[in-house]
Amino acid sequence: MSGADWRPSASAAVIRRRAQMLARARAYFAAQGVLEVQTPVLSAAAPSDPQTESIAAQPAGGAARYLQTSPEYPMKRLLAAGIGDCYQICPVFRDGEAGRHHGPEFTMIEWYRAGYPAPELCRDVERLLHAIAGGIRRFAPARVVSYREAMRAACGIDCRRTDTGAVRAALAARGIEPAAAGDWGLDEWLDLLMGAVVGPGLGREAPTFVTDYPPAQASLARLGTDAAGEPVAERFELYVDGVELANGFRELGDVGEQRARFAADLERRRRLGRRTAPLDERLLAALAHGLPDCAGVALGFDRLVMVALGLPDLASALCFAHDRA
Repeated sequence: MSGADWRPSASAAVIRRRAQMLARARAYFAAQGVLEVQTPVLSAAAPSDPQTESIAAQPAGGAARYLQTSPEYPMKRLLAAGIGDCYQICPVFRDGEAGRHHGPEFTMIEWYRAGYPAPELCRDVERLLHAIAGGIRRFAPARVVSYREAMRAACGIDCRRTDTGAVRAALAARGIEPAAAGDWGLDEWLDLLMGAVVGPGLGREAPTFVTDYPPAQASLARLGTDAAGEPVAERFELYVDGVELANGFRELGDVGEQRARFAADLERRRRLGRRTAPLDERLLAALAHGLPDCAGVALGFDRLVMVALGLPDLASALCFAHDRA
């Protein structure tokens, strides 16, 4: 800590631009008739995803709670209750995330559209991107590439035909050798390859949507088939300037399948030696009640500010970076 730590990490000009961009996001959703909602930041449950770590909180005299890593679960409960298209702009928290493009607390825009397939939600994301950044940065029309195509183009790996050894070799050839990967399976290695090698090369000339993820990486997305009839997850990610900005799904509504995926996640967490937390039984009850056919997406707002304004790091897009909080 130093005497200058009280000062904002972003300039006054960036803080004003950030406020303008938030206002434009809300104006976009208002014009589209999408309802703004606000759900609790603390929850009795935590995500099972092995790639995401929640931050535990212990209110005095109460049961353990977890800071939200996303407002996804309570928003799906609202959808099951019949609220219709909705969005939320809120702080989210993830443990163990720090770096030029990461922080333990960041701002997320998350929204859901009833009756939208994943390709239509991609177009919605692109429209929002232009609406928020209008007059600040002009983006070229977005491109779409499949996960398999992106892997092949970046490093010659066919995600459907490869094995752990080939992925590890591709990473090692680029000087990437994780210190604690003893029990990793192919999915963990592919995820690292996407994050460390493939993703940083995407979206350099135009915003790029990566679609058709492997079924094993479906998370909370439905499964479908690609143009060749191969099984894929109805999931996409958006990259701009090599930075992942958004992650979207056509949402899974089958409660039995979702519970089975959660159980598989928990088993992977145990295998990897990671903490497990209670499942969100209220979400599963909502799915049992009935989730409308919908698609949803989470967009990192701070990262969008960073790329739209050409800032060097996430801290420059925040009023106060986490080390000044």
